[in-house]
Amino acid sequence: MPQLPATGGRDVHTVRFPVGRPPATVDVLIVGAGPVGLAAATELTARGIRVAVVDRARTATLVRAGAMGHTPRVVEHFRRWGLLQRIREAWTYPPEWNRGTRLVTSLAGHELVPVPRPSFRGSGAPEHAADEALRRPQTVLQQVFLDHLAEHGVSVAGGWELQELAEDAEGVRAGVVDVDSGERRTVRAAYVLGTDGGSSTTRRLAGIDREGDHATEKRLRLIVRTGDISDRVGAAPSATNIVFNHRASGFLAAVSTREWRVYAGPYPLTYEPTEDELLEIGRAAFGFGLDLELVSATTFYHATRIATTFRKGRVLLAGDAAHVRTPGGNLGEGIGDVANLGWKLAAVLAGHAPDALLDSYDQERRPHNWRVADHSLERSRRSQAALAEIRAGGIPDDADLGEEAVRRRAEIGERLRRDHTGGAGATFDERYDASDVIWYEEGQLASEPGWRADVYEDDPRPGHRAPDGRIDPHGSTLHDRIGTSFALLVLTEDLADGLGGRLPEDPAKHRAVVDAFTQEAASRSLPLTVIHLTDPDARAVYGTAHILIRPDQHVAWRGSVLPDGGARAVLDRVLGRAPSGTAAQALGSAPAQRVL
Repeated sequence: MPQLPATGGRDVHTVRFPVGRPPATVDVLIVGAGPVGLAAATELTARGIRVAVVDRARTATLVRAGAMGHTPRVVEHFRRWGLLQRIREAWTYPPEWNRGTRLVTSLAGHELVPVPRPSFRGSGAPEHAADEALRRPQTVLQQVFLDHLAEHGVSVAGGWELQELAEDAEGVRAGVVDVDSGERRTVRAAYVLGTDGGSSTTRRLAGIDREGDHATEKRLRLIVRTGDISDRVGAAPSATNIVFNHRASGFLAAVSTREWRVYAGPYPLTYEPTEDELLEIGRAAFGFGLDLELVSATTFYHATRIATTFRKGRVLLAGDAAHVRTPGGNLGEGIGDVANLGWKLAAVLAGHAPDALLDSYDQERRPHNWRVADHSLERSRRSQAALAEIRAGGIPDDADLGEEAVRRRAEIGERLRRDHTGGAGATFDERYDASDVIWYEEGQLASEPGWRADVYEDDPRPGHRAPDGRIDPHGSTLHDRIGTSFALLVLTEDLADGLGGRLPEDPAKHRAVVDAFTQEAASRSLPLTVIHLTDPDARAVYGTAHILIRPDQHVAWRGSVLPDGGARAVLDRVLGRAPSGTAAQALGSAPAQRVL
């Protein structure tokens, strides 16, 4: 058990990958032990798939960690894996520092747009999810995943670099080399999953190109280390801030009790700022003179680079190996990749589905990633324009408390409010509307409102995330009940409450649908959970009596009665056994490269 510091958090400054040799044979070899790769190992292990993970590095460090914020949709997956409480407990700065994202002139300066503080008696959960967003560094996720995988005997080996990939009809031979000793090993796998970052070796060896525009300038993500600054900012400072002043802009976010992330730039691609220049930006973000140590500086870009395919034969890509975009919630797309791909790989390896099911991974995830990437780039451009406008109009010094300074700060706050939009759509609207394995309703795709990053309403139609909700007074949710299998949601009236003189629905029609799906699933040895709900609110949300929900919590089919071909036809399509293109093309919407 690690020694806890006085604040009670875990020391995850350095995560050490296990020492060992990867196995000779495995179902899926995962290349890359970042959060996405380890999440993929967790997802597949839960489904009984033999996996191994290799990574060229031997350690991961907090001070170079990227993602910190995890949306409620990502937290839903942490909960599904049974790891949410472990992740909650593994904080690196006290959770009471989290007060929402504050827009400020500096950490010690003035709040420009007041945001509600967490209420001691409030739930904090968003409207469409059971759990709130969460802030934890990447190293926290990596350590929790590593501990979990070790408990399940999963091979994770640091210090092994992928150098060769050779595919045949039976699988892939992956040549890996120990970066220190030069020892060479061959791992035989049915599939290889590349989660090895933006400069992915897996993608290069598979011969997969990327599309999208290159950046014309660069930015730096700094980690700076402070001493004790509680005398200036208090014992529980705000952990997440967006700064607007003449020297600093962008996030100032705690990653531990002494380390903070600061953004610098933009700079020309060839320009190398000095350490003193970067530290001055750091001090401007804090808003007072203090001793700072520059611990790390990582380059990033406001640009989109997305693989031309997420699947080539038996090689698949996820996370940054598949898509790199303007920062802001990127890890969420990687976790979404894992959830989408995990059940499909498991279905193929178990013989429930043909290899063609994996084509739908690219069909579904790549258009979603383009949507979010385009939104993120446009949001960045608007933010830069707003910052330039605000700076041109002047930003008062923090020490200036005069009437004109107060007026100008209020004016800046109003300008920021005009640009501020919510991100509910980017968080929850993970719709798949160009897929061969979704049974769309007649006319559905032509009638759906366009995707918007700032708007989301629970949508029970096929291809959408299944709306979640509490189903018992003790806190269990529909997503909890679905678990890791397919689920048939059956919505009936509550006969125990009486029907007010009305005749009950014909229970035989429900039994016919349930019997058809359970018998067909049993004939395929396909796990299926049947869930009966009598809550009128659930009926109002879902709008029909029967809903087939995939293991990744997306609606696959819904209806009051079975279609022609019955449950067999539905499951054939959902598992990729229907002729290619029928799901979308039959409804007049062929699979697209980008759906905006």
